[in-house]
Amino acid sequence: MYPHELTDPQWKALEPLLPPNGPKRGRPWRDHRTILNAILYILRTGAPWRYLPREYGPWQTAFGRFRRWVRDGTWDRLVEALQIRLDRAGQIDWDLWCVDGSNVRAHRDAAGGGKKGGPKSPTTTPWAARAGASARSSTC
Repeated sequence: MYPHELTDPQWKALEPLLPPNGPKRGRPWRDHRTILNAILYILRTGAPWRYLPREYGPWQTAFGRFRRWVRDGTWDRLVEALQIRLDRAGQIDWDLWCVDGSNVRAHRDAAGGGKKGGPKSPTTTPWAARAGASARSSTC
């Protein structure tokens, strides 16, 4: 068991908030708890989906469920329900609840600006500028 996995009380709180487990026909879905633990593993470690440990099943299954829950609003409902529960318990300070809007400016090399003393972009030659400004030679 990894440290990010859901405990039994956490799972009991989240289970009723999740959608029904899979379609009525076809192959049954993998358990929501296993998939949720897989998603938490990826979010906590920052590992690519392909490096998901084997005990969670195929990475495609976890990724597919994650994307499905993003599209159908399951994650939004989970966060909202947990916020309501924590607010009623007085465990959220709404003055501190915010979205981080900070940004970090990239170095000019990241934008293709080049380094000091490095080769500069070639200048446009006068003959190329005249050719670009001349009339079209096409008859169409």
